[in-house]
Amino acid sequence: MLDDERAAFQTRAQATPAQLSDLEAFRIRLEDANAVMNLVGPDSLPDFWNRHAWDSAQLMQMAPEALTWADIGAGAGFPGVVLAILAKGRADAHVWLVDSLGKRCRFLQEVVDALNLPATVINGRAEEQRIRCDIVTARAVAPMDKLLGYAQPYFERGAQGLFLKGEKAESELIEARKSWHFEAELAPSQSDPRGRIVTIRSVRRARSRS
Repeated sequence: MLDDERAAFQTRAQATPAQLSDLEAFRIRLEDANAVMNLVGPDSLPDFWNRHAWDSAQLMQMAPEALTWADIGAGAGFPGVVLAILAKGRADAHVWLVDSLGKRCRFLQEVVDALNLPATVINGRAEEQRIRCDIVTARAVAPMDKLLGYAQPYFERGAQGLFLKGEKAESELIEARKSWHFEAELAPSQSDPRGRIVTIRSVRRARSRS
């Protein structure tokens, strides 16, 4: 079954054998680490190639020209580690993996070192970083109103947002507009029909009415 799912991923992501090898190594490390700390729901690991790898990789196809990415709240490495694997070997490509929890950062650093990825792990709060990148991204971090606050420093430095969201994406955008002005586009996720990919541009905080 895993072989079939890996083959389906390779076709959809147009992944090379070297990229598949790195992703398989990442999958094994994640499975081992998840046995001792909660990185992802254990029930999701058998669906690694679609739920995690392809869910992350589809972002690369939405922004094929982007070279630099920041994954805030990087957690187990989705989408950031997958993006770094797919970007490996591309001139000037780099991914910043930002997370506030030390044990998650230690796991991410082990993966980055083992696979020689073009990535930097930062143990800190996303909103305190001063990273200049093409795309700021996140998955399962916070509702959109809070997420825009975490990502504001990246927007201020020219980044576009590309966020993996669930079926509540539309309602989250409505709520976020109470605190923020922004342009948004929604696209269906290719990994889950309930999911949405939200593109965010031109972000600024709304003026208080008080």
